Amino acid sequence: MLETKNSHIGFWHLAAGVIMVLLGIYVWFNPLTSLLALALYLGVAFIIIGGVYIAASFSFESGWYLFVGILDIFVGLILAANLGITAETLPIVFALWCLAVGVVQVVVAYRLRKEGFSWSGAFSAGLIGIIFAFLILAYPMLGTITITTLMGAYILLYGVVEILEYNFIKKLERLD
Repeated sequence: MLETKNSHIGFWHLAAGVIMVLLGIYVWFNPLTSLLALALYLGVAFIIIGGVYIAASFSFESGWYLFVGILDIFVGLILAANLGITAETLPIVFALWCLAVGVVQVVVAYRLRKEGFSWSGAFSAGLIGIIFAFLILAYPMLGTITITTLMGAYILLYGVVEILEYNFIKKLERLD
């Protein structure tokens, strides 16, 4: 009985792994389509999160949760209804995020240096983030390629982990 159950579970790990590996490769070779899909995903995610906040606002009797929920749904609808604009602006948002994180890392490095700690790693990472942000702002396609490359890599690695789990389950079955 246990072997049948494990075989069934193992099959789904293998199937999911193969699908995710193929999807990761697809994302790498179709960056613009993938960016549009990511834009839709973000829109739907904001709508769902907004619904959760609205539900929580009743549980906690919080006007702030209600406000955030309505705002999230509004933003989600805008993102989902304007996929082209959302996809075009994602690299800019990503660049601004890299810039903000880079500046924070440089400030932290300065504080670490001031207190006598190792600071060169934080400073280097911050400086690279700032330079990367300005490169993306100057060449938005670089941001598109970066986002979709990272997204494809994550999906592909997820698929590889699923396939490895399948192999692990098969090893366990042989030990039984």
